[in-house]
Amino acid sequence: MSRARAAATQRQPRSVLAFDVSRLGRRPGSMTTITETVASPIRIGLDLLAIEAGAPLDLDLRLESVSEGVLVTGSVTAPTAGECSRCLTPMTSTVRIDLTELYAYPDSATEQSSEEGEVGHVVDDTVDLEQAIIDAVGLELPLSPVCSPDCQGLCPQCGIVMADAEPGHSHELIDPRWAKLADLKVVDPSQDSE
Repeated sequence: MSRARAAATQRQPRSVLAFDVSRLGRRPGSMTTITETVASPIRIGLDLLAIEAGAPLDLDLRLESVSEGVLVTGSVTAPTAGECSRCLTPMTSTVRIDLTELYAYPDSATEQSSEEGEVGHVVDDTVDLEQAIIDAVGLELPLSPVCSPDCQGLCPQCGIVMADAEPGHSHELIDPRWAKLADLKVVDPSQDSE
């Protein structure tokens, strides 16, 4: 394999969320935009609600060369799927996140002065937005999603969805401490005159 081909192979993006910034150079003010839809490479989100792997991610981004690196700004919109935390019914929605991320050039003052993981890095003339999107989606999605604000959840005794239950649905419960007394037959003394 020739050196030029080997170099071109190394510069191929590692994922659908890694973008080549070699055309920006290190000229502050150079800019390019990305407006496209890509498939989510992995499931992104929380336990009960997430962007499924393969779901469309609508990217509307601006990549701008600044003195210390590449500044990525814009938004990502995607459909989410999951289940209600109260009644466990399937639910879908849409999440939109706004990104403002700096990716530092190798050997820049920002890279040298920032702590590990504080800023992203330009690696082999690419910026990988995957971790930034994962972090932003995790902060945007609710920890306990509900299908509606007034969802009553499930009946704690029989497990039926309360929205589907008949009006006045309830179960007569006996306190377990008194349950043995319920087995005793009550005798009315006025009936015992025989």
